Amino acid sequence: MKQFSQIKENYPQIALERFDNANLWIKYIILQIKNYLKDNIIEVGAGCGSFTSSYMNNFKDILLLDSDDMNIKSLTEKFNENRNIKVVKSNVKDLDQYFNTIIYFNVLEHIEADILEIENSIQKLNIGGHLIILVPAHQKLYSKLDKAVGHYRRYDIDFFKKNIFKNAQIVELKYLDIFGYFLYFLNKFFFKEETFPTKLKIFIWDKIFTPFTIIADFLFRYKFGKNILCVYKKIA
Repeated sequence: MKQFSQIKENYPQIALERFDNANLWIKYIILQIKNYLKDNIIEVGAGCGSFTSSYMNNFKDILLLDSDDMNIKSLTEKFNENRNIKVVKSNVKDLDQYFNTIIYFNVLEHIEADILEIENSIQKLNIGGHLIILVPAHQKLYSKLDKAVGHYRRYDIDFFKKNIFKNAQIVELKYLDIFGYFLYFLNKFFFKEETFPTKLKIFIWDKIFTPFTIIADFLFRYKFGKNILCVYKKIA
């Protein structure tokens, strides 16, 4: 099985760069998890630091992990002047310390041994700490884009319901991005040969549809969407 140090070797840099501009979506996600963020944070698979930039000013001890040399170089340069941020090429399981918050933003789907990865991360949490996971939802939506960016899978919500890990409990489990689901479905149907969404499509999704999806997600009580947010709390 591939370990995290190997999983992103084929992850196209262009995908990270394009989604880096989805500012409204990123802020929406940070708003969803703000109550679970506590100093002494790991962000696994930090990519180009899109999410990091949205929460870093509120914390003084952030460790960014990535396996890709280009991402490590980019993260180091981007946060070079931020003394509260450290960038390391490593796996969670190889770290010799414990943390209050561990974050996987669109990373778990790149890891073949995903259950083992979750178990390793829970072990590295302090009691009362949170493991925050954001993943793409609905395996039936799996497309050439998923394959191109190295996704082993998309997730159905039952994956998290049935995987209750030792010393941890789920404190948040919900879908996000109702409108994104339909946009992704239509894109898969009409643009079958497309590998990456264009900058224009990402702009339309983020700047036009995300404000509406924030309202719709709330009204429909987070029962359906393109992504799944799961938060585990370590209890012992």
